[in-house]
Amino acid sequence: MASTGDNVKDENCLGYAARDQVQPQVVLMKGTCFSLSEICPASAAPLLCAGITVYTPMMRHNMNKPGKSLGVIGLGGLGHLAVIFGKAFGMVVRVFSSSLLKKEESLNLLGADKFVLSTNEEEMKGMANSLDFIINSASADIPFDQYLPLLKTAGVLSDMLRFPSQVKFSTANLNLGMKTISGSATGGTKQTQEMLDFLCCQQNLP
Repeated sequence: MASTGDNVKDENCLGYAARDQVQPQVVLMKGTCFSLSEICPASAAPLLCAGITVYTPMMRHNMNKPGKSLGVIGLGGLGHLAVIFGKAFGMVVRVFSSSLLKKEESLNLLGADKFVLSTNEEEMKGMANSLDFIINSASADIPFDQYLPLLKTAGVLSDMLRFPSQVKFSTANLNLGMKTISGSATGGTKQTQEMLDFLCCQQNLP
């Protein structure tokens, strides 16, 4: 609660205080707030940060096509939302992680179609040329040359809001197959509302 006086300390009040009087409404400029519709505020909070960070590049690169295959590297906050959006779009989603502890969460909680242990060379080789898109949400640097061969022709690897110490890869892995590496940070207010409206129409999200 915002306050302009020192005597208003009721933490249950919503609104703002003016001249020590709590007001039930807040006046905001159009375009500075969002309609949540059926989404509760607690669920909306991560969407306004991690959610729009993931949603923006997915829409930019047309990662909303049913039946397309999506790989998600890392299962932190961004990775969770990438899996949720991918499944909501009707995509086939594979999660890549170096930790087996993420397997049950990926498959049983988030509904991913497959879990791949990235430290298992045989599993990684078996995924060659199988993905239309990859979202990298891992907090640590990744070996790009390990993941670029997993993309199909003209596939896209989108790097999410990360600032790695270096980005190193063989140009052969990029050029052969006309693949793309892109970066993204966040999105604007119009796309944020679009994302919220889309999620309001979804049923049985994790």
